[in-house]
Amino acid sequence: MLKEFNNLMDYIEKHLTEEISGEDISKIVGISDYHFKRMFSYMAGMSLKEYIKNRRLSVANEELVNGAKVTDIAYEYGYQSIEGFSRAFREWSGFLPSEVAKNKIQKSFPKFTFFIDVKGGISMEFKIEKKEKFNIVGVSKRVPIQFEGENNAIIELAQSITRQQRDEMHRLADLYPHQVLNVSYDFDDGFLEEKGYLTHMIGFATTKKNTFDDLEQISIEESLWAIFPNQGPFPATLQETHAKIYSEWLPSSDYEVADLPGISFTKYNNSSENVYSEIWMPIKGKK
Repeated sequence: MLKEFNNLMDYIEKHLTEEISGEDISKIVGISDYHFKRMFSYMAGMSLKEYIKNRRLSVANEELVNGAKVTDIAYEYGYQSIEGFSRAFREWSGFLPSEVAKNKIQKSFPKFTFFIDVKGGISMEFKIEKKEKFNIVGVSKRVPIQFEGENNAIIELAQSITRQQRDEMHRLADLYPHQVLNVSYDFDDGFLEEKGYLTHMIGFATTKKNTFDDLEQISIEESLWAIFPNQGPFPATLQETHAKIYSEWLPSSDYEVADLPGISFTKYNNSSENVYSEIWMPIKGKK
């Protein structure tokens, strides 16, 4: 996977002045552009879109210092107007393009290279498990994408569940872990910039079909799952484990993410300092 990541970095360098499509990305890295972008975000600490923008502005800076005209550079790197380019360039460098050209001010953003950095010596516990097709019944809503801290919209969703709905979910629940699951799917394109929304369902796993009008149901197809238990302060430990899965485990594994919802559950207790959770990631073998 690291080889494919670096091949894409090379491709981006050769096509900085062109539109880079999701199809181009998928062809080079061998997985969907959505899952690659998610992995890239965790590994690089920024979105792929932001990386490409930074590289374009860095090369534009170099060309301006070497005497290129602001007008030519603006249109070469895909901006629709000089004003739009100048605004983006100033936000990035702190200077207007004309100031850089006149005073030879240089700022750079180097090309990324991915390599294995062995550090920490902390093993990551996980197991691979095949699950037959099952259903999740519960309630859902569109909530803002949020990487850190408690998501207030999800808390509000949980608080909106009525006693009747809880009783109905418990009557249907007949699969492990026999408790509330958090299920996320249908992410907006803004996921990597922590913008937009996703659909979040709170519910229970079951082999039964939902017969209640006030509950929703989604079906989860048969799949392999990588299951990551984690324990510690909540929600920080859960979120850190999610980041490590994408930045460390997936790139070095023989698997890629399958196109199914992500699932987790948490065993709440009286303290938020030592909470047990599990993350279920749907996976398939790399082609």
